[in-house]
Amino acid sequence: MKVLIKKSYAERLSARLAKKVRIRKKIKGTAEQPRLCFYRSLSNVYAQLIDDVNHKTILSVSSLGLDKKASLKNMATEVGKLVAQKAVAAKITNVVFDRNGFIYHGRVKAFADAARENGLKF
Repeated sequence: MKVLIKKSYAERLSARLAKKVRIRKKIKGTAEQPRLCFYRSLSNVYAQLIDDVNHKTILSVSSLGLDKKASLKNMATEVGKLVAQKAVAAKITNVVFDRNGFIYHGRVKAFADAARENGLKF
């Protein structure tokens, strides 16, 4: 008989960080095509455009100023729209998407779809 053991928070975190390291080896952002780094916490969503060559953050957007009564997925969609609008205003259309070790579903997918619909290509 197989017993299912639920992973602890530390085990889940270390698995995500290992994925993050594997992804970061392959993904590099430049000034022409920056890295769109996505992070989700329990209550908010954050995104940054990063130039890895010059070690500069080009722009950042978060859901801290948005309506807290909205669902988490809707907040991710709004942040995706905002980051795409700011990037297009800064004349950046091509980016490399860094999901930061998170599985591509839910808030990550909603964010990416909203960014694509508003002018970013990745």
